[in-house]
Amino acid sequence: MIIIIGASKGIGKFLLHKFRSESITVVGTFNSASDNSDNLFKVDVTDFNQIKAFIETQKPLISDITLINCAGITYNAFAHKSDPALWKNVIDVNLIGTYNCIRAVLPLMRLQKFGRIINFSSVVATKPTAGVSAYAASKSALWGMSKSLAQENAGLNITINNINLGYSELGMIKKVPQEFLDTLIGQIPSKKLCEPIDIYKTVNYLMECNYINGSSIDLNGGLV
Repeated sequence: MIIIIGASKGIGKFLLHKFRSESITVVGTFNSASDNSDNLFKVDVTDFNQIKAFIETQKPLISDITLINCAGITYNAFAHKSDPALWKNVIDVNLIGTYNCIRAVLPLMRLQKFGRIINFSSVVATKPTAGVSAYAASKSALWGMSKSLAQENAGLNITINNINLGYSELGMIKKVPQEFLDTLIGQIPSKKLCEPIDIYKTVNYLMECNYINGSSIDLNGGLV
C-alpha cells in the first residue's frame, strides 16, 4: 500500500495517478487544495492527532507500507525582512509535518517488519538562492533525520531515504517568471527541467531496493 502525503497537486498528484494506473492501492492526503476528484483525505500535517486519526482509518487496508512525503510549502524573504511566523510555518509543514507522518506509520511498519519512507528534499539544501533560508533549512534537516531513523529501523526491513529534487516540471518552478526560468535552465548541465517520469522512476527504485537506507539521491540534471 502506498500513502502519499500532499497528493492534490504537483509531484504528489502525478505519483498518485501513476501508481493507481498500475492497479496499486494508493491513498492520498490534501490540506488546502483539492477538488475531491481523487478521493483524497483532508489532513493538516502539522497536527499529529490529525495524521494519527487518518492512519487509524486506513488500518484495515494497511500492509507493506510505502510512505511518500510530498507535502511542502515555501516562503521567500530575506531573513532580516522575514516574518518569523511565516518562516516557522515552513519548518512546521516541511520538517515537523514530515516527522508527524513518519511517526504515525512507524509502529505499523515495525510490527509488519517492512516499510519504505521516501521524503522529498531539494537541491536548494546544497545550492541555495537568496531568500529561501526557511525552505533550505527545512529540506536539509530531512537528511539528518533520515540517517538517524535509518539507524533505528533498518534491522526491521524499513528504509528511509530522500530525493534531493532539482528543478522539475511539476514543482514550485511554476511560480518562477519565464525570464528567470530560462536563465535557470541554462545553468542546469542537462539544459532541461526534470521530467515527471524521472521522479517516478527514482521513487520506484527506492521502493524496490532494500539496501539504500538513510541516503539522499540527487535528482538534479547535474546541477551542483
